[in-house]
Amino acid sequence: MKTIIFATTNAGKVREVEEIIAHSDLRIISLKEAGIVADVEENGTTFEENAQIKARAIRELIAEKPEYRDAVVLADDSGLVIDYLGGEPGIYSARYLGEDTPYDYKNKVILQRLEGVSDEQRSARFVCAMAAALPDGELLSVTGVMEGRIAHEIKGENGFGYDPIFYMPEFGMTSAQLDPEQKNAVSHRGKALRLMKERLDENISCQ
Repeated sequence: MKTIIFATTNAGKVREVEEIIAHSDLRIISLKEAGIVADVEENGTTFEENAQIKARAIRELIAEKPEYRDAVVLADDSGLVIDYLGGEPGIYSARYLGEDTPYDYKNKVILQRLEGVSDEQRSARFVCAMAAALPDGELLSVTGVMEGRIAHEIKGENGFGYDPIFYMPEFGMTSAQLDPEQKNAVSHRGKALRLMKERLDENISCQ
C-alpha cells in the first residue's frame, strides 16, 4: 500500500479526500499524523503553482524522515472563482477578508456584493489544482473544476467554506445541501483526486 501525505491542516479537505479514495490501495495521512509542522508560503499566481510549491516543500521535509522516504506528497490549492467579481476571491479564497475571518461572514459579504445581480451574471466555479511530489523527484499536476453560480442566500449544512452559497442548477441546491456521496462525485476536489489517482496508479505500476 502506497502512503500519501496530504499537505493540509484543513480537516474538511482531509475528510473529503478520505471519503473519495476509500477502498483504494492508497493510504492517506495528514501532516499532523506524519508529525510534520510546516508553514509553506503560497506565493504562486495560480492554483497550480501554489499546489506545486506546497508539494515540493513538504517533499523536502519528509526526505529526512526514513519512514516516509517512499511516500508521495499530495498538495492542493483550491478556491472559488466568481466571474462578476473579476475572478475573486480566487487564489486568495482562504485568506479573503482576512486569515481568520469566519466563512459565514465571507459568504454574507459576497452575497451583499452580488445583491441585485441576475442569475446569468452570477456564474462561478470551484477550482482545485493538485500536485503530487514523488520520491524520485517527479511532479504530477492535475486540475478539477465544478461549475455553478452564486446563490441568493446561504443554504445547507453538509459542506464547508463557500459551499453554502454555491448553487448547482443541475441539483437545484447548493453544494452544502448535497450529501457527501453526491458531492464527491461532482466536486472539483473529487474530479482532481480521481485524475491524480489515475496518474499515480500509472506511475506506481511502472516502478
